[in-house]
Order: sequence, then structure tokens, then C-alpha cells
Amino acid sequence: MKLIGSTTSPYVRKVRVMLEEKGAPYEFVAEQPWEATTRVPDYNPLGKVPALVIDDGRIWFDSTVIAEYLDTLAVAPAFFPADPLARVEVRQLAVLADGIVDAGVAWRVDAQRPAERQDPNWIARQRGKVERGLDMLDQLAAGKEWLHASGYGLADVAVVCALGFIDFRHPSLDWRSSRPQLTAYAERISRRPAFAATIPFV
Repeated sequence: MKLIGSTTSPYVRKVRVMLEEKGAPYEFVAEQPWEATTRVPDYNPLGKVPALVIDDGRIWFDSTVIAEYLDTLAVAPAFFPADPLARVEVRQLAVLADGIVDAGVAWRVDAQRPAERQDPNWIARQRGKVERGLDMLDQLAAGKEWLHASGYGLADVAVVCALGFIDFRHPSLDWRSSRPQLTAYAERISRRPAFAATIPFV
């Protein structure tokens, strides 16, 4: 398998973590979707990473779709529970984590513009999404070993990768000081070797 992506993308990191957890051999092909010479559209017409090229030549894109594909390999751990309702619950938790990342990306893109072109209201709106998402995760993490009762899975991977993105791209956001449950949860899950092996870098 070949994983197309960048070392800074939290969506790519999600897939890297899952591949590491399953012990699945793969080749990492570094591509920056924003560069003029990028080949990402060759793998995903939407020009987004990650994309996973499997051995028969088929290509899967979107981190959640790739997670579903990886679970068809029947190699532990499973990232989705078997129960249909529990599966929906896990997907919603993953959507919450991805939404935090989406808002964090929008916030960063605007904040990088020249000062006269920045929109303070837009930045505040995106930061508000991040803060509210983190508040909900803090509540959900209270007293839990895993974010969902079914056990370690996509929700945990997505949340820890989202928090890693916030630390990487918004280091001034002190999210830990007012969210002790989420902090303790993230510190514990982050000790897994798959997360240590995929820390984002430029």
C-alpha cells in the first residue's frame, strides 16, 4: 500500500496511526496539496489528502473512508464497533474531532493573511468552534478509558490527532488549563507508540 499525504496533516496522521496500530506495511509518499507541482489530484480529484493506494491499484480517499477500508482487512484493532448504533456514535465523535480541525484550519488560513485582509469576526467564529468542540470533548472524556464504550477506535484516533493539530498550528491556545478531563485522556492515549511515531513536523 502507498499512503499519499503530508507530515503536517492531521487527517493523514489519522491514517498513519491506524496503519501503525494494525501493523500494516505501507509506503509513505510525501505530497503537499497546496504546491503548484503537487500530484495529489492524480489520486483524489478533490485535491485533498490522505489517499491510500492499495495493492490492486484501487484508491481510497478521506480518512474515515480509509478507516472503513482498513477494518475490512480483519486485523486488530477494529476502528468501528460491530453494533450499527454504536458505529454511528463513533462516527459522530470522529466528526466532532474533524470539525475542530476544519475550524482550526480556517482560523489559521485567515490569520496568515496580511493584517489588513484579516477578518477578526471570521477568526473569532472559527476559534469559537474550536473552543466549544474542546469543551464538549472534555465533558465526554470524563471518567472514561476510551471515548466510546466500545473501546479504542476511530473516535480516539481522531480526537488525539485533532489535539495534536491544535498544539502544532495553534500553540498559543492553552486548551489544557480549563479542560482537565480531556488533558488526562489525551496524555494517556498519546503514549501509544502509533502516536509517538506520527508526530507532525514540517
